[in-house]
Amino acid sequence: MPQLTTGTEPERPTIPTPRRRAPQPATLDDAARARLERAFTAPRARFTTGVVVAIALFTWSSIGAEFNFIKLGEGASNMAEFVSRMFPPSWDKFDTIVRLLVETLQMAIVGTVLGTVLALVFAFGAASNIAPTWLYYPSRWAMNVIRSLPDLVIALMFVSAVGLGPFAGILAMTVGSIGSIGKIFAEAMESVDRRPIVAMEAVGASRRQIIQYGILPEAAPMLTSYTLLLFEGNVRGATILGLVGAGGIGLELTTAMNMYDYGHLSAMVICIVVLVTAIDQASAIIRRRIT
Repeated sequence: MPQLTTGTEPERPTIPTPRRRAPQPATLDDAARARLERAFTAPRARFTTGVVVAIALFTWSSIGAEFNFIKLGEGASNMAEFVSRMFPPSWDKFDTIVRLLVETLQMAIVGTVLGTVLALVFAFGAASNIAPTWLYYPSRWAMNVIRSLPDLVIALMFVSAVGLGPFAGILAMTVGSIGSIGKIFAEAMESVDRRPIVAMEAVGASRRQIIQYGILPEAAPMLTSYTLLLFEGNVRGATILGLVGAGGIGLELTTAMNMYDYGHLSAMVICIVVLVTAIDQASAIIRRRIT
C-alpha cells in the first residue's frame, strides 16, 4: 500500500564543513634571505656610488674649466646688447643669402651621400658580428683617428689641397662623416637580434647572405634615421666650414660680424633657423614612416 505523507519534510542531518586554514606565509631560509638582500642592496649601492662619482667628476671639471654662474650673470647684459643690435634685420642682400643657403644645402647633400656610403663600408669592417678580428681593429682605429680631428682642421687641409670653395667643404664633411656616423652604423649592426643570424648560420648561409638578409633588413630603419641626423648635422656644419673658406654661408657670416653689419647677420641667422627647422620637420616625417 502507498505510504501517506504528512506534509512535513524530515529534518536532514547537517554535515559540518571543514574550515579552510589561512595560507601560511612562505618562509625563507637564511641563504635565500641573504641572496634577496644582496639583489636589492647591490644595485642601490652601485647607483649611489655612480651618483657620487658623477658629482665629483662634474665638480672637478667645473673648477678646471673655470665654469662660473656669477660671471655668466654679469655678462648677460652684454649678450642682451649684442642681440638688440641684430634687430631689425636687414633684407637688402636677401638674394645673396638665398644663393649661399642653396650652396650650403647642396654641400650638405653631396657630403652626406658620399660620407654615408664610405661610412657604411667602414662600418662593415668595424662591426664585431660581421668583420674578422684582423679587419675589426684597424677599422675602429681608423675611425677613431678621423673622429679625433676637428672639422675645421680637416677643412683647412682640403682648402690647402684644392683651394677655397665648396669642394673643400664637401670633402671635409665626407671625411668627417666616416669617423662620426661610421661608428654609429657599426653599433647599429651589432645590436640586431642574433636569433635570425644563428638560424641562418645553422642552415649553412654564407656571410654575404647573412649580411644581406639577416643584418641589413633589421638595421635599415636605424641606419636611415642616423643618416637623416647626419644630414641635419652637415647642414649646420656647412655654415661653420665657411669660416675657413670652405664654401657655404659661413664666410658671409664672418664678414658680417667683422664689419659690424648686425642687420645682415640677423637676416642670415633667421634664414638658417628656417632652413634647419624645415629639414628637421621633413626628417621627422620620414622617420615616422620608416619606423
